[in-house]
Amino acid sequence: MTELRKRGGGGDPDGAENISDKEADGEDRLGLSGEAEGEADIDSKAETPDLPPSTDTDNTPQCLNKALEGLPPRYFLICVNYFFYGETVADYFGALVQREEPLQFLARYHRFISFTLYLAGFCMFVLSLVKKHYRLQFYMFAWTHVTLLIVVTQSHLVIQNLFEGMIWFIVPISIVICNDIMAYLFGFFFGRTPLIKLSPKKTWEGFIGGFFSTVVFGFILAYLLSQFQYFVCPVGYNSESNRFTVECEPTEIFVMQEYTLPTVVQNVVRWKTVNLYPFQIHSIFLSAFASLIGPFGGFFASGFKRAFKIKDFANTIPGHGGIMDRFDCQYLMATFTHVYIASFIRGPNPSKVLQQLLVLQPEQQLSIFHTLHSHLRERGMLPPAGAHAE
Repeated sequence: MTELRKRGGGGDPDGAENISDKEADGEDRLGLSGEAEGEADIDSKAETPDLPPSTDTDNTPQCLNKALEGLPPRYFLICVNYFFYGETVADYFGALVQREEPLQFLARYHRFISFTLYLAGFCMFVLSLVKKHYRLQFYMFAWTHVTLLIVVTQSHLVIQNLFEGMIWFIVPISIVICNDIMAYLFGFFFGRTPLIKLSPKKTWEGFIGGFFSTVVFGFILAYLLSQFQYFVCPVGYNSESNRFTVECEPTEIFVMQEYTLPTVVQNVVRWKTVNLYPFQIHSIFLSAFASLIGPFGGFFASGFKRAFKIKDFANTIPGHGGIMDRFDCQYLMATFTHVYIASFIRGPNPSKVLQQLLVLQPEQQLSIFHTLHSHLRERGMLPPAGAHAE
């Protein structure tokens, strides 16, 4: 939000069409309507002097700066990051946490500490409220929470996907990039029919061409990566060596299997069966989402920038805007990937279960050992008691 405030008077990204937006919106983009809404707004306008045009890049209205000056910058960002990544550390580094007394305290009361930090920020916000600027302050307070939900929460899901295996990170990112490139190429050479008003340069030809290209690309990439253990194994933490490991017995979705083709397909290609990695089938659904729904993340970002009359979110990458300008579709894709894994893929993770067992008290671990031992005997996976003495 800081960047948006700084660039509030930035360039016009869409020419004449965007100018009409400015005429329609006026001061509404700051939460100020043309009609006064109560005595507080009237007083606010009366006490805010007309400022001469400035050549400085910061065109934030003086009243907005005054309303926000009491709230510490990035406080809520720190709170949310502490909560999410603290959960990850406690989940995947349980054995390491148990070795250090301070970390044990932080892990045990992590959620209480996180909530306390948030309450501190909440109280600081309330204490910073300035008379006659309440509406502007609550406006920015709401946008802060929306931004945290869209950016920080989804970036946390990217980390979670990484722990499931590098393939769940590389394939979704790659297919979004492929779709972006191929949609541009098809639109450039064959585009004739506009797709959506928010992005006038997007065409149906590019949208459809990008879809089929992305499905083919994702299918091939999934085949290549599924052959390597490094990409398919979930990330585990070895408490003895204090290192991450990516060694495992690949699950069934990364083991080549034979599939019988439908009769219609058999008549066309003259094949009855085909050998595929099951993950290649999953890649079709990931590619379809990246092609059909993923672009709406870009449309959302375009609408957001129109609302604030800016061309780019930042200037981090010369000629391409900021990081968010390049990742506006990636965050939506990361969320879908996380939901897809949780709904259709994820099973028990032995490494994660072991980490949880190691943080238990010795008597609890012994109780679980005896229970598991008896269960394996009943299933015939261990010899009956006394059989080893014969």
